[in-house]
Amino acid sequence: MRDLLAALAELRERLKEIPQADERRLSGLKTEILGRRVGALTQILGRIPKLDPASKKEVGASANALKRAFEAAFAAREGELKRAAGTVTGVDLTMPGRAGWRGGLHLVTQVVDEICEIFRELGFTRAVGPEAETERYNFFALNFPKDHPALDAQDSFYLSGDILLRTHTSPVQIRTLERYPPPIRVVIPGQVYRRDPFDASHAPVFQQIEGLAVDEGITFVDFKATLATFARKFFAPDTRVRFRPSYFPFTEPSAEMDVQCQICKGVGCPTCKQTGWMEILGSGLVHPAVLENCGVDSERYTGFAWGMGPERIAMSRHGIPDIRVLFESDVRFLAQFAGGAR
Repeated sequence: MRDLLAALAELRERLKEIPQADERRLSGLKTEILGRRVGALTQILGRIPKLDPASKKEVGASANALKRAFEAAFAAREGELKRAAGTVTGVDLTMPGRAGWRGGLHLVTQVVDEICEIFRELGFTRAVGPEAETERYNFFALNFPKDHPALDAQDSFYLSGDILLRTHTSPVQIRTLERYPPPIRVVIPGQVYRRDPFDASHAPVFQQIEGLAVDEGITFVDFKATLATFARKFFAPDTRVRFRPSYFPFTEPSAEMDVQCQICKGVGCPTCKQTGWMEILGSGLVHPAVLENCGVDSERYTGFAWGMGPERIAMSRHGIPDIRVLFESDVRFLAQFAGGAR
């Protein structure tokens, strides 16, 4: 027992060597004192089980205390040496640098901002509204009949009673008409919800942009000229457009607007299904019943409205075949449109 205590006392003196040791000497000291096989302190700890119970307690307590002191001293000195060398634990500053990811706006966000900016130049103000709406704002004030299929739970996301997640941004048209007197020119971006399958051309949650213009003397000519101007500013100055008759409860007459396919330039390709045209929005003159529902004199005022999907427009512009890639957050794909982000 006495020889073990003497050996521990000698080892305790060696603690003084650690604060001055360089990296190489520190490694040697650690092996010499704490090494698994040849370490001086390890050998002392290995002899303790052979002592009598009283001696075990005294020698064991001293040996374990000394071991903790050595471990703390080695850790402190190692930290000092790393800081002096300009390195941090787990980081080797001598290694080549790795480029970091730089953020950028999502492709759909870019398209939304660009569309809104084009309409701002045409005199439209951006407007927004709540995503949870009543049936009145989402359907009835927009001239939807009460037996319309869109009111069914299998088509729309109902929250409770007559509250649902809006299926389009058209409720903001109603809120705007109720709050402000004409003339009105607003463009309305926002997220909408429908019980659609998630496939190559549909998503249950997506962006939509609507527009509304109400004033005295607005005609179908104003409507066509505004949307044709938008298409030529967004796609290309020589972009051809066409309007096809359609039906929407809140517009009369109604029309769907097609633009010349930007991939094949009208020749025909798989993206446009060999037609040379791609539908980008639904539109029409505001139905008189919608104006009357909002307290606007339909004999005095007329207007036009439209709605488009920025995802589909982004797909048309860039030749993207599957809408799902816009939702997958694949940085390799998104970085192509993020202004150099990587």
